[in-house]
Order: sequence, then structure tokens, then C-alpha cells
Amino acid sequence: MSLIEEHIFKKLNLLKMTKVGLFGIGLDTYWGQFKGLYDKLKAYQEQIKNRIAGYGVEVIDAGMVDNPMKAQDAALLLKSSDVEILFLYVSTYALSSTVLAVAAKVKVPVIILNMQPVAQLDYKSFNKLGDRGKMTGVWLEHCQACSVPEIASVFNRSEIQYDLVTGYLQDNDAWHEIQAWTEAARVAVAMRKNRLGVLGHYYCGMLDVYTDLTKQSVIFGTHIELLEMCELKKYRDEVSSAEIDAKINEFQTVFEVVPECGKDEIVRAAQTSVSLDKIIEAHNLGSMAYYYEGVSGNDYENIATSVIAGNTLLTGKNIPVAGECEVKNAQAMKILAEFGAGGSFSEFYLMDFKDDVIILGHDGPAHFAIAEGQVKLVPLPVFHGKPGKGLSIQMTVKHGPVTLLSVVENKEGLFLLVAEGESVPGPVLEIGNTNSRYRFSIGAKDFVNCWSKQGPAHHCAIGVGHIANKLNKLSCILGIPFVRVC
Repeated sequence: MSLIEEHIFKKLNLLKMTKVGLFGIGLDTYWGQFKGLYDKLKAYQEQIKNRIAGYGVEVIDAGMVDNPMKAQDAALLLKSSDVEILFLYVSTYALSSTVLAVAAKVKVPVIILNMQPVAQLDYKSFNKLGDRGKMTGVWLEHCQACSVPEIASVFNRSEIQYDLVTGYLQDNDAWHEIQAWTEAARVAVAMRKNRLGVLGHYYCGMLDVYTDLTKQSVIFGTHIELLEMCELKKYRDEVSSAEIDAKINEFQTVFEVVPECGKDEIVRAAQTSVSLDKIIEAHNLGSMAYYYEGVSGNDYENIATSVIAGNTLLTGKNIPVAGECEVKNAQAMKILAEFGAGGSFSEFYLMDFKDDVIILGHDGPAHFAIAEGQVKLVPLPVFHGKPGKGLSIQMTVKHGPVTLLSVVENKEGLFLLVAEGESVPGPVLEIGNTNSRYRFSIGAKDFVNCWSKQGPAHHCAIGVGHIANKLNKLSCILGIPFVRVC
């Protein structure tokens, strides 16, 4: 099984493991008063359960909770099942005491589903029923909104984390919100199960990049594995000529290898790429941050100057690798990768005031799966600010909607900093780096000012699509702040 196949296999297992809770609420007093009401509401809850399960998560359904005793049983089931989030289906009016007993015990974010059976009641047919008892039963079948303020009031006073999805059973917008919650839950699990390798050390003096590794593990649940350069060298020394040939073939498949690339440099990069695959496999890593220089002419310098191609291959396989030992950005790249958005390593390059765009890029690894066209493998005579020379990546992020993400550390802890924009066509710097032109709704000047004032490191991760809504939900599950610039 190849490295990428193993990663996909692990991810599929991860999806299977993700559990979300569901319980409906009602009032048992109604069931004897209004014939058929309970059965209809249970049928609606079954529809909701099946549709949520269709999003690739396991739904733990605690059934219809209609009195405080059943609430205790539901709380025990959901707590013991270790659900990531809890969907609360308001089937009709219900007492908030019933809800609190569950939410306070389970202690995960609660998404209140204020979902009517239909978008609009057939008032004419309703008023023709004639029997006010039957009419009241039909009204109770559709009065989901009645309990929502009451539940919100109690949650606010109890400091229970919650959100609302309001709509009707066939409301696509509402279901998109529900699906986004399931995706955020899966990503939270992925981050908790992830093992992040740290190879080498920080770029000396780059103070914004330094981070508290303990905080990263506390917030995301990520295991941090500290790696040794001598281990990587050991794997590199053991690489066979057959492995090098296979890796060169992979280079030629994934990249456009420009003619200027010397054979020796291609072999050097391929040998290092094979060893990177091996250290990833040896430690079961899902992401990595790295930086090393080494004394001039040293073996470690030889490795450090030949990692970009191999790290780009790993990143494109959703095992993101961040240069300059930017752990926070490796986390941001991993989040975007798990959402299926890619996640490429970037920093501000320059501003184009005439076109009102900002160019972002980097000389390090990229996410080849989100490139506009094929990625070029090109030689660099010098790595700016770093020793040596070697092969690098020339790439532009796919034109269209993009999301920028930074995991920011401040005095209080960590938060997610997000912006949505567009990758737009136009001239870029053809210097053997990744770089793309980005336009933002608030304009280039305000974007740089607003983004920078939040205090991120100078790196960020860029993914395709607009997913700020999903990232906001992830921050809710993680219990950290979310800041959106645009």
C-alpha cells in the first residue's frame, strides 16, 4: 500500500469513528391529548437522523426525550458514546428543564434544530378541519420555534455552547449548515488524532513563528513528535537506486520538470524525498514542520536544501509540511486539508495597488492538488535567507474563491484568523516560488491592515473555496475564538 493510499485509508477510518449525537424533545402531556402527534414527530426525527448519517458520520440517536427521567437516560447514552457535537431536534414545544439535563451532562456544543415539517402551513386546509382539538394537534406538529427562545435563554444562563439552525425539513440552506457541522466535527477528530512532526528548529530570530507546543496539544489534541535530523539522514543513506528511480518517475508525473533542472539535483531531491516518506511512515505523521541549516558542506545542509520537492509531494497528499518550523501554520494547513480545501504555505510577497491585489507565496512546499495548471519543478541558484541552492516549486493557486487561515497565538491562547477572497489571473513573480494574486472584498490596503492587527505570524495557509462558515463551526467545537477579516 502506497503512502497516499495509507493516508486515505486512515482518513476513511477516521470518518467512520466520528460520532454525533441526536435527540428530539417533546412534552409527554401532549401524546394522550393529540392522537398521532407522537408518531409524526418521531417520523420527522427519523428523517433527520438518516440525512445526517448520509454525511458520513455515526449518529447516536437518544430518541424522543419528553420528560426529565428520559433526559437522564439520554444524557448517559450520549455521554458514554463520546459524541463530538449534539443535534437537538425541537419537535414541538418542550420544557427547557428536559433539555438542560442532557446538555449539561454531555458538555459538547449543541446545535438546536428548529426545523418545521414544511415551509408554509396550508392555512386553508388547516382552518377547514373544524375540530379545534385536531387543529391544535396540527399546530403543535409545526410549532418548533415556540421553544427556541426558552432553550436559548437557559443555555445562555448556563454558559452552554450552542448554535441554531432554523428552517424546514426540505430546506437546502438549513441542511448545508447541518452538513457543515458534521464536517467540522470530523476535522476536530482529525486534528485530535493527528501526529505532527517537528524536524529541526525554528528559523533563528523569527519570533512570530515561535509557539507553545503544549497549547497546540491542549487545544487541538495533536500529538507533537520531535524528530531528529540524524534519523532522516539514516533513511536517506539507505535509499536504493530503484527507490530513487521510482521517485523521479513520480516527480515527472506530478510536476513539469523544466529542462534547466540538472540530473544531479533531481537525484538529490528524489533521494531526500524517499527519506521524508520513510520518516513520515516511521512515526505515523499526518503533518510536519521543519527547518534546518547545518554547517556549510555538512550532510544536514545537503538534506535541508533538497526537501522542497518531497515536502510538496507530501503536502499534495494531505500530509502538509510547513517550512521555517512554522508549527502553527502546519496546523492551519492540516485543518484546510481535512476540509478538502488543500492548504498551501504562504506569506505576503508584495502589493499591487493599481490592480488592488496582494501577491502571496513562498519558496517552500506547496499543495500541488490546488494548483492552477501543472506545478513546475525548477532550479534555484539561491534560497533567499537560507543557505545553499536546489530545486523549488513554481505554482499559482487555482483561480477562484479561496480561504486564508492562520492559527494565531496571543496572550490569552489560540484563535483562528480567517479571510475569504479570490485567486485572480494576472502576472506573478516567476522566481521559482509559489505565488498568486489575491483580491479581497475590503481592498488590499484594508486587508493587510486588518489582518496584521490581529497579530498572526507572517505565514498563513491558503485553501480553495469559501469555507469560513465551516472554520467558524470548528472553532466552536474546539472552544477557541474565531476572527473573520472579510
